[in-house]
Amino acid sequence: MLKQKAEELLQTALNERVDLFLINMTVGSDNAIKVVIDGDNGVLVEDCMFISRAIEHNLDREEEDFSLEVLSAGATSPLTMPRQYKKNIGRTLEVITNEGQKTEGKLEDATEDSILLKWKAREPKPVGKGKVTVTKEATIALEDIKEAKVIIKF
Repeated sequence: MLKQKAEELLQTALNERVDLFLINMTVGSDNAIKVVIDGDNGVLVEDCMFISRAIEHNLDREEEDFSLEVLSAGATSPLTMPRQYKKNIGRTLEVITNEGQKTEGKLEDATEDSILLKWKAREPKPVGKGKVTVTKEATIALEDIKEAKVIIKF
């Protein structure tokens, strides 16, 4: 009952703030509600407070005791939804496929089904000695991605 009511309140809040979206929500056996959100423009502390209030102020602690934690998907959290890829276009990702192949490149495009990565690589010259820098690209289906993370560079 608590989980269903919390989910309904969360959905109402997210309908109000269409720039925010749910990554994960869990309710533990001890009624510990944990909500992880992300946003098309990032997530501010005020956004977490908005979601927290929308849930907490509409649940009755007299009826059922609970704890509530609302947090944003961390900068180093793996990307899990197409919407997260879209908001990170232009950033560098490290992608590991289900086959274990690791690719690091700039996210050029993202659709509901796949992403396009581009990167520079040093390869032997076709003729003669030495190496030449070439631009490589790969389209990777989201279903083939085991894990994808944004690489933060300073």
